[in-house]
Amino acid sequence: MSDFIQYLHDWLWTYIWQHLPTMPFGSWMADLVYWLRDNWQGLFGTLQTGFETTYEGLADALLWLPSGVMVIIFALIAWLARSWKLGLAMGAGAFLIAWTPFWASAMDTLAMVIVSTIIATLIAIPLGIWTSESPTLSKMARPVLDFMQTLPAFVYLIPVVMLFEVGPVPGIIATIIFCMPPGVRFTELGLRQVDKETVEAGQAFGASPLTILTRIKIPLALPTIMAGLNQVIMLSLSMVVIAGLVGGGGLGQEIDKALGNLDLAAGFNAGLGVAFLAIFLDRVTQGISDRTPVARAARIANG
Repeated sequence: MSDFIQYLHDWLWTYIWQHLPTMPFGSWMADLVYWLRDNWQGLFGTLQTGFETTYEGLADALLWLPSGVMVIIFALIAWLARSWKLGLAMGAGAFLIAWTPFWASAMDTLAMVIVSTIIATLIAIPLGIWTSESPTLSKMARPVLDFMQTLPAFVYLIPVVMLFEVGPVPGIIATIIFCMPPGVRFTELGLRQVDKETVEAGQAFGASPLTILTRIKIPLALPTIMAGLNQVIMLSLSMVVIAGLVGGGGLGQEIDKALGNLDLAAGFNAGLGVAFLAIFLDRVTQGISDRTPVARAARIANG
């Protein structure tokens, strides 16, 4: 019996599996990117100019003030978002980054994260609202979002670099694509978790669908939406570091240089800047989420 199974296996491998045609998925994607580059060059040029202008303007604004003033601003933002203890901690962290040679690179990275997060959020929240209202669209969007999240981050850089010149713009666009899915998912999840009886009460009082969405669903789903925003920011920060491989600038490029030169000191200093930005953005977004009316009501209810 085992000999027959082995023979069957060998026959299948020899006469069937080895003669299956190779599916040219990669070639199809490459042809699509080449076609887009050749036929929509004007559009991509306009997008590149817009992204560059926005990013460089924000980076210049962050670097316009002296680092000492920015340290105080970081501390004040953290204090207002959560507590004076966090403000002191973030102020000390910002002071340490200002003490290293990579303060300007840290502000460039922060500018990339802010631009990427804002654009990704402006796309993700409407898509999340749309999918929450349409079960059919939700089913269609789910595999697309799964694909966007599971595709290796480096793969996004290849077509984007081919469509745009090497620099910060490919990093920003790849970051937007990479970090957008959590925003869509959390927005949809938060809206679907809103109590149906609350929605029905609004309908009973004659509220329009738009009023129910803006006055009932979104306020109640805001803590979950803010959790999605937190994930968008964290993924954005991780991606802009990878974008340093394609000349994205900022701390990612400094880490790439340190890796190429095996410069432990520079790598540690740049990594310290990334860690500070990650902690600062995470704690601030969490603090803002905790201050929403729904979150305060939940804390009061729980004693």
